[in-house]
Amino acid sequence: MTVSQESDLASPGSAAAPTLFQALFPIFVLVCLLSLSVYLFGEDSSSGPNQIALCVGAAVAALIGWNNGQTWEEIEASIISGVTVAIRPLLILFSVGALIGSWIMSGTVPTMIYYSLLILDPSIFYAASCIICAFIALSIGSSWTVAGTIGIALIGAAGGMGLSLEVTAGAIISGAYFGDKMSPLSDTTNLAPAVAGTDLFTHIGHMMWTTIPSIVIALILFGVIGFNIDTSSSSSDLEITMGLLKENFTINFMMLLPVVVLLVMANKKLPPIPTISAGILLGIVIALIFQKPVIINLAGETPNVFLGLFKGVWYTLFDGFAISSGNETLDDLMTRGGMSSMLWVIWLVLCAMVFGAVMDHTGLLRRLVEYTLSFVHSTGSLIATTIATCFGSNIITSDQYISVVLPGRMYKHEYKNRNLDMKNLSRTLEDSGTITSPLIPWNTCGAFMAGTLGVATFTYIPYCFFNLINPVVAIIYGFLNFKITPAIETQPEQ
Repeated sequence: MTVSQESDLASPGSAAAPTLFQALFPIFVLVCLLSLSVYLFGEDSSSGPNQIALCVGAAVAALIGWNNGQTWEEIEASIISGVTVAIRPLLILFSVGALIGSWIMSGTVPTMIYYSLLILDPSIFYAASCIICAFIALSIGSSWTVAGTIGIALIGAAGGMGLSLEVTAGAIISGAYFGDKMSPLSDTTNLAPAVAGTDLFTHIGHMMWTTIPSIVIALILFGVIGFNIDTSSSSSDLEITMGLLKENFTINFMMLLPVVVLLVMANKKLPPIPTISAGILLGIVIALIFQKPVIINLAGETPNVFLGLFKGVWYTLFDGFAISSGNETLDDLMTRGGMSSMLWVIWLVLCAMVFGAVMDHTGLLRRLVEYTLSFVHSTGSLIATTIATCFGSNIITSDQYISVVLPGRMYKHEYKNRNLDMKNLSRTLEDSGTITSPLIPWNTCGAFMAGTLGVATFTYIPYCFFNLINPVVAIIYGFLNFKITPAIETQPEQ
């Protein structure tokens, strides 16, 4: 997504400017409904209830816009435009669903799980998962690719060891977003300095001051949790799972070929959908060579082997892989994927983009941002306000790109007025907009992580230590005036 695709939040010429109360009212309605959704439906709130809450919030915002003089045709056009922006992520979601199913069927995911169980001790599993995801994301610049490949294997390995899936998801997301944030190959890492008006490597160098301490603290916390694991019970679960994997799948290094190809293509910055499609195709080929019994069992009764293989592959792509081994743990680990598994995620993203588009077009979002500027009285409060706006944009617009571009545009002039180097703004945009996106269940990133890893957003949030700590570190730096660079430096940074 390019900067030109983002909304300028331009208010329609004939419409009256919204009041602060009007701007806050849809947010109030949404927060109340989302809270009630979680209370009534728990972990199932994202599979339908949250979508209804977002639609009601959008309807309230649309009524306010209509009351202020906007026509339904204008509002409808903004909704269509907002949904259009989400088409690319939605296509990626469908592709990832098919990828997960094909990689389980091919034995790729079972092989990754098997070798993870072989080399990772339960006591260091969480910290090691975070480090592995961080290094891979740093090399390819994509948190989504990491979660959709290595992430699902680590989730499976955690289940095989009897470890917490919620903590594992938090470790995967923490590592993936650290690597994504610090990689020169990442789209958001390039977007933030472009919006702020600084260069890429100055931006990355300045981010190290807030990012490195945050990931170190996160790793310490994951290490502490890991050291308190009862490894005796974990080892028995581990042995059972490894035995079942070898019994039901062909396990060898050839199964890892799709992972290597996908990571190489991602590292070369090839388009994501063709890259994922190549991974799917290679997974199918390997499945047909090495996992024929698995596919036949999935297909059930068919007139001949050819039709059985064809039906099994087809079924996996649209509805995911399924296995009935007689062991509940293995069945839960291996029954997932398929395009249909992403339908609730796509539904959630569409409803969220509708809400964000209406808030944007009606000028309610602009009014909220203008109000936040009234609280800016110091460098610390400016950085805190920028972070709050980025987080709020992730909530309201459901898109991490908008949460980087919108505050970047709104606060750039204020940073200049305060004689602050633009790398302070670019760093702050990433310290908040990029890494808080997976913490919002209806944000494209939060929905993707929950759908891909199979762990509800509200349950993994407490363990996304890096994503929670980094914005706090940035705010502390702001109020202490630590590593805050003036526009024209007369002395070295403090």
